[in-house]
Amino acid sequence: MAKSIRKIQVQDISIAITSFNEDDFICITDMAKAKEGDGRAADIIKNWIRNRATLEFLGTWEQMHNENFKVVEFDHFKMEAGLPSFTLSAGQWIEETNAIGIQVKSGRYGGTYAHKDIAFEFGSAISPAFKLYLIKEFQRLKEEENQRLSLEWNLNRTLSKLNYRIHTDAIKEHIIPPSISKKQQSLVYATEADVLNMALFGKTAKQWRDEFPEKKGNIRDYATVEQLLVLANIESMNAEFIRMEIPQGERLLKLNQIAIAQLKSLTQHPQIKKLDGGDSKKKNS
Repeated sequence: MAKSIRKIQVQDISIAITSFNEDDFICITDMAKAKEGDGRAADIIKNWIRNRATLEFLGTWEQMHNENFKVVEFDHFKMEAGLPSFTLSAGQWIEETNAIGIQVKSGRYGGTYAHKDIAFEFGSAISPAFKLYLIKEFQRLKEEENQRLSLEWNLNRTLSKLNYRIHTDAIKEHIIPPSISKKQQSLVYATEADVLNMALFGKTAKQWRDEFPEKKGNIRDYATVEQLLVLANIESMNAEFIRMEIPQGERLLKLNQIAIAQLKSLTQHPQIKKLDGGDSKKKNS
């Protein structure tokens, strides 16, 4: 499924980048404009695809990444490559071989998009200098996106910690009797923290540590952006539930239902999916 469009500038050419199935795809239609302008972009792509060396590269890439790639049809194209009568468009390549490395997108920002590996190879058909500038600008874009994701994650981690203060204050006011020791207070705080952990992650802090003994920090340090947003919400809600003197078991059930509903909503939201962008996989790996 395609995601939102980002743009980079390469030698005064604006090039669109989108995503299909969590991978970056670069608009080679835009790239072709750097060679001979808008008018012949489609012809440049067709001439590049029909080249034997290009077909071998595309076929090898598909066999490495696409288990549904039709090798027999690919071999047929490869046999015809080099003949004067042989022509091949991006659409034909996709339809006949079930290729996934090239995608044709219609509508606004339409054009032929290629997986970054393939787009960089196509850059060689434009010029070596263009290819190098393309790689440089693409790397700059990815660094900016990674920095932004890191800032967003840290912001939400801080927000959940601030909300946790509201949570602990409610525990202090409504659950902890004034006569118990600080050690006993810590036990109550830990128990209530695990109410949130169970509601959101489905496990206690100890269960997580036992499962991942090699990891530093705690379960919340490895939460996704979506989980941190929900954590901040259910911390505030649990504080209110405590003040309402709702029993712990009932609170856990309510918070779990809320967490499930909010996570379902957030994970389907395009802006949140754009923010997360695979960063959650890295934190949990």
